[in-house]
Amino acid sequence: TRSATGATSPSSRSGRSSRTTPGGSTDSRGDAAPAPVALIGARKRYGDDADVRVSINRDTGDYDTFRRWKVFADDSTELETPDRELRMIDATDVDPKAEPGGFVEQAIPSVDFGRIAAQTAKQVIVQKVREAERKKVVEEFQGRVGQLMSGVVKRVDRNGVYVDLGANAEGFIPRENMMPREPVRPQDRVKALLREVRSEPRGPQLFLTRTSPQFLLELFKIEVPEVGQGLIEILGAARDPGLRAKIAVKSNDRRIDPVGACVGMRGSRVQAVSNELAGERVDIILWNESPAQFVINAMSPADVSSIVVDEESHSMDLAVQEDKLSQAIGRGGQNIRLASELTGWELNVMTEAAAEEKSEKESRALLELFMQRLDVDEDVALILVQEGFSSIEEVAYVPTNELLGIEEFDQGMVDELRNRARDVLITEAIQSEETVDKAPPADDLLSLDGMDAGLAAQLAARGIRTRDDLAEQAIDDLEGIEGLDNERSARLIMAARAHWFDQQEAAG
Repeated sequence: TRSATGATSPSSRSGRSSRTTPGGSTDSRGDAAPAPVALIGARKRYGDDADVRVSINRDTGDYDTFRRWKVFADDSTELETPDRELRMIDATDVDPKAEPGGFVEQAIPSVDFGRIAAQTAKQVIVQKVREAERKKVVEEFQGRVGQLMSGVVKRVDRNGVYVDLGANAEGFIPRENMMPREPVRPQDRVKALLREVRSEPRGPQLFLTRTSPQFLLELFKIEVPEVGQGLIEILGAARDPGLRAKIAVKSNDRRIDPVGACVGMRGSRVQAVSNELAGERVDIILWNESPAQFVINAMSPADVSSIVVDEESHSMDLAVQEDKLSQAIGRGGQNIRLASELTGWELNVMTEAAAEEKSEKESRALLELFMQRLDVDEDVALILVQEGFSSIEEVAYVPTNELLGIEEFDQGMVDELRNRARDVLITEAIQSEETVDKAPPADDLLSLDGMDAGLAAQLAARGIRTRDDLAEQAIDDLEGIEGLDNERSARLIMAARAHWFDQQEAAG
């Protein structure tokens, strides 16, 4: 037979062969049990560095063992491993047809199989089969992450639950991805979401979860046909696993009530999902494009009396009746937390009295701000507050038409307010720049070769306070600085960049 490298072996046996090297690799013709066993025996006899090839007849099971060497020219200096490399002068003694760059090989006695060798072969076969099975599982499930899985519980231990998914696939649900105090016993059928597929030599490879919000959505897709058909969209979910959950739904068909469809006749659909989640209560929330109305819906079953939206901080203040405050917050803050998670807004719930008091404080603060900064009387400041202005910037840059739309303001009043507001902003900007300009130069700038305190102060006045700031400059950027010509500028910039080059050399 012809070996994997193309050299002709002395064997007269026919049939398909496989090759195993000291690294344990095999060629495209596969592996067989005797190969690693024969290899182990050859290593013991010729040393671990020897390059050994085993040729197996896959039809009869017969095998031959060969030792081989790579051939180098006589004047070559590349030889590193004498046990597997030969010069031409020695290689021709093994095979007269040897050529530099090729291989020569010599038949060696094969290892006889005894009880221990047979047991080793068995272990190798079992190991290879298991590795192939695990590889097949990974390939099969790799593209199914995020899908719902169903299986039978094989065993339960302190780490989690092992689930038989069929086809030699086993999933694992870690304890933290199970719902608290959920009763699970062997032979129970459970559903879970495939969270991760991880290729590992031992242990579980398919990791499942029952606590993910996505798991809740997948259950509704099964129970509510309209969701699977795209007539109803589930736009978000928030869960307190095992206790309570909220989902936001939207209808793409005006004839369908999304909340009613998800609840089902006499609550049958939502109850089926709740039963799968060990009794977890699920609130169906109607989605609304208005963030404020969406938040009001999400606070169900609590009724919101008033709401104040702060776009800048992405938060909302919710006012409820005093006797409804505990319901709005929920046990342990559960209701407000789930509503916040579902809507993506930071929610602050308070009583109507507290909300009114807070509003009065904020209004008074704005009133004083406008009176002091714009130098206007209380009546004008009160009008700005009542019209919804909350900063000097809004007064300065809001379109003129909006200010003219205020009944009490005429063109002269609007122009005067805008000019005063812009003057305030310009003054603040100048003060801010002066504060920055007064910042002293950093120590690493002062320590540069050729730098003095006077020059460092001039650079700091231009915003160049550190060594890195100077390193990023060009010679033209430093023009006009007293006592600094182009030559000195170049030396200082290169000195500031020196540590960059040192870091690159260290990394290389």
